[in-house]
Amino acid sequence: MQRVTLEFATRDLVLLGLIPPRFFQRYEEVELLETIRLERGWRLQLLRLRRRGPLRTESELAHESQRIRKMYGLERFELVERRPRTRDYILLVRQRNPPGLRELVDLAGGEIAPIAPFRITESITIATIRGEETAIRRVIARLSKEEVPFRVLRTTSRPYLADPALAGLSGRQREVLERAWALGYYTIPRRITLARLSRLTGQSPPALGKMLRRAERHLVARFLAAESSVPDDRRPEVDES
Repeated sequence: MQRVTLEFATRDLVLLGLIPPRFFQRYEEVELLETIRLERGWRLQLLRLRRRGPLRTESELAHESQRIRKMYGLERFELVERRPRTRDYILLVRQRNPPGLRELVDLAGGEIAPIAPFRITESITIATIRGEETAIRRVIARLSKEEVPFRVLRTTSRPYLADPALAGLSGRQREVLERAWALGYYTIPRRITLARLSRLTGQSPPALGKMLRRAERHLVARFLAAESSVPDDRRPEVDES
């Protein structure tokens, strides 16, 4: 698997129909936290959306949900969290893909996915995609053919989440850890409860709690094993305050 991070001028993506033309009248930026599923015609993603001005209340969003879905091509959306201090919404969004994105998914044979870091502002878009190297090459060739200016910021052929500490985790454990981290389950204080997180992972709270603890146990065990193999004079100092 390969990952590549590209930089675009946002106005070019608006012209291609990949971003709604009036989006930045209401919002400052959008950040992809996780792509849960990408199909030809739709995608399911966790997003952080920063609004210009005060946030709407949950009841106001519910009242305007039909207008919001129509304006941005949403099949549905769920408010996961409001962050009034930073003017951010955390949203679970199922969205119809515009024709340009459908073409890219077709071209890649479904072998690509948008991943973090992926952030769109009014001027610049930083986009990272993961996939088979041949699929990514086809996508980049198509972008070049369409004369979309971009530059490659970073590319790597390392396996996604290939850290040795993660090697013993199942794919499902990795997925759940990523989502828990993205939604602030490990922040202090927590930004999302286990019960709310369970709704977004398809697990019951007890089953999710066990899955997270097993994954955490594995990571702690690998960390302690690595620490014990480092000579005392080479171990980093730890701030215990």
